[in-house]
Amino acid sequence: MSLLTQYLLTKYIKNFIIVLISLELFFVGIDLLQNFKELPNSANLQLLYILYNSFFTLTLTLPLSLVFGWIVTLVIFIKTNEYVAFLSLGASKRKLYKPILYISSILLLILVSMQATPLAYSYEQKSKIKDGEYFTSSKENIFLKYNDVFVYFKKLYPLEKFAEDIHIYKLSKDDIIETIIAKKAYFQNNRWYVVDAKILKKPMKMQWKESKLEIVHEKFLHTLEGFKPKILDNVYESKSNFSIIDAISALVLLNNQEVNTDKIRAALYYEMFIPFFVLPLIMLVFAYASLNSRFFNVGKYTSLTIFGTLIVWGVFFMLFKLSNGGVVKPEISLLLTLFLWYVFAFFLYKNRTRNYA
Repeated sequence: MSLLTQYLLTKYIKNFIIVLISLELFFVGIDLLQNFKELPNSANLQLLYILYNSFFTLTLTLPLSLVFGWIVTLVIFIKTNEYVAFLSLGASKRKLYKPILYISSILLLILVSMQATPLAYSYEQKSKIKDGEYFTSSKENIFLKYNDVFVYFKKLYPLEKFAEDIHIYKLSKDDIIETIIAKKAYFQNNRWYVVDAKILKKPMKMQWKESKLEIVHEKFLHTLEGFKPKILDNVYESKSNFSIIDAISALVLLNNQEVNTDKIRAALYYEMFIPFFVLPLIMLVFAYASLNSRFFNVGKYTSLTIFGTLIVWGVFFMLFKLSNGGVVKPEISLLLTLFLWYVFAFFLYKNRTRNYA
């Protein structure tokens, strides 16, 4: 690593950290002031609320801080004439912004990897603390299709991997041939274990004298392999988030269930790909910076770049909400739009830097 690259990264990371901490304190502080009266009196739960809210806010503040930190760094370089000095020493423009792109990509990959952990449910956890439901998590009256069966849970406890009052209906050619009824079921070893089950089997061919309903009692049986309770919880809740791992598992599980997976795919694309919308912004912010500090309008440049960054982020956030609501296919609204944004940004960059190295 050259001395110039070390100097650039040191300045940039310092400004990035300052901006990130400032945005985190602002968003978390505003949220805490608004909801403090609704929080429980427990200091531990209040601290957990702040921690969960901090990570949830990080999914927004980190990408924005990467751009805002770069804007601050460029403004300082231009006002102190360091930018001109770098070019005078023979450094190309490409050599100046490439280290920033690399470190930004690494930080975004770390953020995406964190979305594959339970931290992805930070918003859900902080909402439970505020609503006084942190230690009790349950959903009621869930009815879903899984392969050739319909499953009904009167009450589901996703975190405890436990369900009460279960009805499982097995179908054959749109006809119910078997029903499993039980008071309790547990999810272990990637399958559901039903306790004290009553099994009702209907004869395949109905005959007046010979046909009869067969009733069997089983103390213990397993069924519904791979039907994860957390996936059930998130599919059932229209506003729930998904971790990357759970989203992929849900897609695999529900792929052949004739269930609309637009919400799951939208959450997966938004968490894995949309944070990288900031990389073209970093190039454009650099391309439209001025060389001459004397004629450099700091206020205009800073306002336009920050406003433009917020506009681009707002567009992608709006498209995510539309995809999550099933209005637009996520492949079109998110992936195609992200691709077009990269193409458009590259065109603007090449047009701006046509005469520079």
